[in-house]
Amino acid sequence: MQYDYTTDVLIAGAGPAGASTSIFLSKEKIQHIIIDKAVFPRDKTCGDAMSGKTVGMLNRLDEQWKQHFLAADNAIISNGIQFTGSNNVSLDIPFRLQQPAVNEPLGFVSKRIDFDHNLFKLVKSSYASCLLNTAIEDIDNTNDGLVIKIKQEGKVKTIFTRMIVGAEGRSSVVAKKLAHHSVEPEHYSAGIRAYYSNVSGLHKENYIELHFYKEMQPGYFWIFPLANGMANVGMGMLSSAVSSQKANLKQMMQEIIDTHPVIKERFKNATLHGKVEGWGLPLGSKKRNLSGERFLLTGDAGSLIDPFTGEGIGNAMVSGLVASRQIKAALEANDFSAEFLRSYDAALYKKLWAELKLSHYLQILSARPWLFNFVIRKASRSKELRETISCMFENVDIRKKFMSPLFYFRILFNL
Repeated sequence: MQYDYTTDVLIAGAGPAGASTSIFLSKEKIQHIIIDKAVFPRDKTCGDAMSGKTVGMLNRLDEQWKQHFLAADNAIISNGIQFTGSNNVSLDIPFRLQQPAVNEPLGFVSKRIDFDHNLFKLVKSSYASCLLNTAIEDIDNTNDGLVIKIKQEGKVKTIFTRMIVGAEGRSSVVAKKLAHHSVEPEHYSAGIRAYYSNVSGLHKENYIELHFYKEMQPGYFWIFPLANGMANVGMGMLSSAVSSQKANLKQMMQEIIDTHPVIKERFKNATLHGKVEGWGLPLGSKKRNLSGERFLLTGDAGSLIDPFTGEGIGNAMVSGLVASRQIKAALEANDFSAEFLRSYDAALYKKLWAELKLSHYLQILSARPWLFNFVIRKASRSKELRETISCMFENVDIRKKFMSPLFYFRILFNL
């Protein structure tokens, strides 16, 4: 049969997961095709905050990454998080206790239209063939590979590949067709975001803000500072809670901006730019099959978003690294079986599962306002507890303290 394109490896999606997979494959000198239904630069609805994990992965991708991603006009360095409970008590938590090296960011905030475009620029190499404005229509199995039906600039074409990487985000055709994933509301979050200018009271060190109000549990309202006096403002809430409460997220967010005694003052002179946009977040609060016969799932397609913070870019990039290693091994062994590729699941969850599991626990904790407020209030008065919470961003073992009843007993009695 005649195909329009033939490759050993096809990456579906050129966002952070797919782009990272492609870049790491190119470092291994592995030829591949990467496709995306959009044309870059393109926008992506998101909170726009990049964690220390993202910074670490960018360092692995390109030592000169700061020149591309931290341009003064499209990114702002952030050094921590400010948590605010429903009692309006706030807690500042730096990403790291020790000051980093000069000009070494711990995190940053950048609009996804800029971040994803800069990352995609790193994809282009002699080992990667990029097909944009190209969407997957269907996938068929054959004895020796997969036939991918695509629509490229309005025309139906075919790609033959020995294996495929699903990196198309929450609406992944690969995840639905080959892994048979479906939306599970208790492991899925609904989110909305908008861009505002002139929001007052932003943190002097550009900490991102998470506000945990009773009416949106489990979930939070956020304000993330951006360059040029802008801010990403939004809220996220567990989909099962949205459904059970029949919640209207846009209405809830507007009510907070209009009526909350603290927030309304900060938005008194603020201006909305564009529309309020919504999207879904497949959370990593449950282990799923991330591989099978001739396929791997990365990023949001594999439901790897942090259940507590809602951040998915760092985990997406980590999955791209692990996927590239598995692909190299599969090509060398000429083995694309489900059994052989299953080691990808083991390797990726070995890196991420302890953190995802603990974040799920913190998500549950945040849904109990009295307990969450208690921890924040105590931490605001205790340097030791603040340092413990700060360390949880670097050390999963320290974060495990939050799962122990003894931890709450100790802070209750100041032990």
